Amino acid sequence: MTSPYPPPPYDPYGPPPDTNLVWGILTTVMCCLPLGIVSIIKANEVNKLWYQGRHDEARKASAQARRWAIWSAIIPVVVAVGAGLIAAIGAALSEYGSY
Repeated sequence: MTSPYPPPPYDPYGPPPDTNLVWGILTTVMCCLPLGIVSIIKANEVNKLWYQGRHDEARKASAQARRWAIWSAIIPVVVAVGAGLIAAIGAALSEYGSY
C-alpha cells in the first residue's frame, strides 16, 4: 500500500541547530543581564540564518548563544565567591587587629 502523501524532502544539512534561547532567557533573568541579552540576540539569529541557507553561520550563532549563556551563568558565581572571600578576609583581619 502506498502513502497518499509524498515523502518529506531530503535535507542534507539536517535539522536546524538548537537556538539555546531558553538558556539565554534564564541567565538574563536569574544571573547577568548584559551577557544574557547578547545570548538572546545570538539565539534569535540562529533560525533566521538557517532558513536563509546560511547553515555554517547558523551553527556558529548557536555556539555563540550557548557560550554567552554559559558565561552569563558563571560570572555572577565567580563574583559572589570573590566578594565572599574578600568579606571573610576583611572580617578575619578586623578580628586580628582588635587586640
